[in-house]
Amino acid sequence: MTTSTAATGIKAGIRQSAWRPREEDDGSALGGIRVLELAAIIAGAYSGMLLADFGADVIKVEHPNGDPFRHLGNKREGTAVDWKRIGRNKRLVALDLHDPDAQELVRQLAAEADVVTENFRPGRLEEWGLGYDELSRDNPGLVMLRVTGWGQDGPHKDRPGFGSVAEAMAGFAAVNGEKGGHPLLPPFGLADHISGIYGAFSIMTALTESRRSGKGQVIDLAIYECMFSVMGGMALDYDQFGFVQQRSGNRVHYSSPRNVYETSDGRFVALSGSTPNIFRRIMISIERPELVNDPKFIDNTARLKNADELDQLIAGWINTHPFDDVLRVFGANEVALAPVQDISQIFEDEQFIARGAITSVEDEEWGTLRMPGVFPRLSRTPGKIRWAGRKVGQDDNEVFVTR
Repeated sequence: MTTSTAATGIKAGIRQSAWRPREEDDGSALGGIRVLELAAIIAGAYSGMLLADFGADVIKVEHPNGDPFRHLGNKREGTAVDWKRIGRNKRLVALDLHDPDAQELVRQLAAEADVVTENFRPGRLEEWGLGYDELSRDNPGLVMLRVTGWGQDGPHKDRPGFGSVAEAMAGFAAVNGEKGGHPLLPPFGLADHISGIYGAFSIMTALTESRRSGKGQVIDLAIYECMFSVMGGMALDYDQFGFVQQRSGNRVHYSSPRNVYETSDGRFVALSGSTPNIFRRIMISIERPELVNDPKFIDNTARLKNADELDQLIAGWINTHPFDDVLRVFGANEVALAPVQDISQIFEDEQFIARGAITSVEDEEWGTLRMPGVFPRLSRTPGKIRWAGRKVGQDDNEVFVTR
């Protein structure tokens, strides 16, 4: 089989894929699980990152020009710095899936994989001879995660779909924003990352079942459905009461007080008082303990009816006290209050530092990098970052063998 450097991203010659172990089993929670990642950008790739963090051997197939995610956001030496996060712990090979020889290499890898992930439009893999029926013919236990904006069927299935439009379609933007203001999208890939978490969860669910039955299956993961599923009780509220949640800034319709307040020196704090005990402690903190038994604030229902007045009382105290005093007083009274922090403040936060939530990674290209650590924390088999995202096709010679 003759390949072309331009078509596949690997050296010309007769090639065969070989899923050789990345390393000896080091006791990682997901050690031995093989994931072939055909997915790009965020959602499917984030699933792969989560699995790789806990020891799965993820081989990521990129176009020779690189995953488009390499070109999104702030760049260093022409590469988006966030690639170092989402590409971490993965082995990278370069193939143009339009090329028949590259397709054959993918089939060879898939024959030895436990999981294949992809996020092409429905039917695209089938056009290349890489659909589930083809890939599972000699690998009946194969699990395939298919990530799309709208799912594999339905009237919207062929539409382009990104997290931003899913956030709008699923109801998030409609409830996000100030009262009377315009709908707001989140300023980062919220739906994509939520979908990535769902993807990793669904892969492990399907693999667990496959271990029992010996049969694989397809996971049809639609980004808009993942976003819709985390929208709380909106569906039941509408079904039972015809209630349509509106934009209300930092407030919610089911609990009061809940808001962001400015201190006298221009910092902001977030506060939530959803339980009777927390509300009592808030009133003690603002030196108004008698209001605990006031009929206007006696329970959550009453507080919701008088939310404007309650907010004014809390804001009045916080607005006249400096940030450090607010933290000290509310902290001493065990109130659910925290500072509103930007990333520069997060890097200095003692809780983040104490738990290593931001970890340092040695990168062969850029030296020491700091990025989010591995979450969640497992007591016996914790995940780890072995390396940051690397160069396009860096592992071609390890994965592909010349014949």
